[in-house]
Amino acid sequence: MKKTKTAAKAKTPSSKSTKAAAPKAKKQAVPKQKELNIAVVTARFNDAITTKLEDGAFDFLEEFGAHILSVKVPGAIEIPLAIKALFDSKKVDGVVAIGAVIRGETSHYDYVCNSVERGCSELMLQYGKPIGFGVLTTENEAQALARAGGEHGNKGYDAAQVVVEMIGLLGEIKSI
Repeated sequence: MKKTKTAAKAKTPSSKSTKAAAPKAKKQAVPKQKELNIAVVTARFNDAITTKLEDGAFDFLEEFGAHILSVKVPGAIEIPLAIKALFDSKKVDGVVAIGAVIRGETSHYDYVCNSVERGCSELMLQYGKPIGFGVLTTENEAQALARAGGEHGNKGYDAAQVVVEMIGLLGEIKSI
């Protein structure tokens, strides 16, 4: 686990291509006076894909000015446990979950996908904090790459945008 201030995150060549297909976020959704602490939990499995998704999430969060906490886990199924630990620490306002689950020849794919989704959904409801679901569940590697900065944009960028938007929305709802 490493803490990364937004200005300290180094850009990589793939970062530039991840932003091109992603829309700009509306920054007014979150109060300007509060710096957001957002964690990005990234599965190392299928790292050629998850690294690109993570770069997209970092790009958005850096543009927004959030403080980023980066956490790596072995695979997608470990994402919910890491998120729970982060929420228990009370040091993050939201989390971006990054992973890539690609269908193989067995039913293992279905169990992993269901487990990760269920875990993240339950944690959002339990803690009342947003989790941007940037876990790709694709039939093949080509589909995953198309969603990791390719022709279908960067779902890591999109997931980070969702977290920031939901923090703003939840804040507005609480102030009613």
